[in-house]
Amino acid sequence: MVQRKIMLNVDEVKDFVQTACKCDFDIDISYNRYIVDAKSILGVYGLDMTKVLTVSYSGYNAEFERFLNHLAIAC
Repeated sequence: MVQRKIMLNVDEVKDFVQTACKCDFDIDISYNRYIVDAKSILGVYGLDMTKVLTVSYSGYNAEFERFLNHLAIAC
């Protein structure tokens, strides 16, 4: 299971979900104890965009990795 820390703003949610939907593996996005399916636009919009979010997945998709690198924060 890979975990990446990202920051999303409202304008990036649509692109994030579209990119996640192209993956053939499950992707979760969470903040504290709230965990939602990253392929659900309503679920992702329900998260607090002012906080650092954790993306958890166990697969590989080059386009998704490039998109996460764009959103990644330094830990």
